[in-house]
Amino acid sequence: MTRIEAARVFGVTRQTVGKWVGDWEAGGSRALQGKRRGRPPVPRLAPGQVARIVRLIVDRCPDQLRLPFALWTREAVGQLIARKFGLSLSVWTVGRYLKRWGLTPQKPRRRAFEQDPAAVRRWLSEEYPAIRRAARQAGAEIHWGDEMGLRSDHQTGTSYGRRGQTPVIPGTGQRFRCNMISTWTNRGRLAFMVFRERFTVNVFLRFLRRLVRQVKRRVFLIVDRHPVHRAASVTRWLARRSSKIRMFFLPSYSPELNPDELLNQDVKTNAVGRRRPVDQAELIGSVRSYLRSTQRCPDVVRAYFYEEHVRYAAA
Repeated sequence: MTRIEAARVFGVTRQTVGKWVGDWEAGGSRALQGKRRGRPPVPRLAPGQVARIVRLIVDRCPDQLRLPFALWTREAVGQLIARKFGLSLSVWTVGRYLKRWGLTPQKPRRRAFEQDPAAVRRWLSEEYPAIRRAARQAGAEIHWGDEMGLRSDHQTGTSYGRRGQTPVIPGTGQRFRCNMISTWTNRGRLAFMVFRERFTVNVFLRFLRRLVRQVKRRVFLIVDRHPVHRAASVTRWLARRSSKIRMFFLPSYSPELNPDELLNQDVKTNAVGRRRPVDQAELIGSVRSYLRSTQRCPDVVRAYFYEEHVRYAAA
């Protein structure tokens, strides 16, 4: 049979038949065995290896494992797999693995290095339950308080635009700010004060006087360890009014335990970040208007207490 006839019988070109002949002459019949077509097989991780990688991703940061990354990316996970098990995977394969393992890209929550995990556990298991019991016995209302500064140039959210052309949002080149202090309860009560000056002992006491007048029940106020909160004059003021108000402190460097932090984020995003005030008066007016509308929606306030890190305060 000629090569032309063989090409016609097998439905291939004459050049392919010539290659077959050359392979046979070089390696015999073994050289003509069929080879797997398509992509080469991807190395697979054993179930035990998968569990180990997932545990490292969830429990550790890349730099803690001496990888040259601050956050977990597909490249970082690929390097981790290569280091632990000697498998070289493409970023696309790593991405498919991560999706299969139920791991998704998320904005990480910051946690201060100085936070004391033992103090946090003690707060959740002992200190806050004791405060809650004392409040029930005294007929008191637990308020969570915090303060923050608001800047006119704070921006949040996204805006649609043509691909490759970043939208430009006009706004004033002036920078101005205001401050706010607030408390809220898991029953939906919100109290606030917006002010221009710096947060000082006098400002804090002014807010506390308003709070005591506004709330008819005894107040158990929980705040962070800001120096103003722990000032001697504040301590003396509270001591003279212990039948009306008591103050308790969260563990140091633990803002995620304070439900009022969620209000701060809400105000920054919706009352400031998506608007363009032209002066301080408009900024203050926008913040007050948003807080008043929130006051009228106690169900919205209560819903914040079911966020993962503050759910302990919902009951």
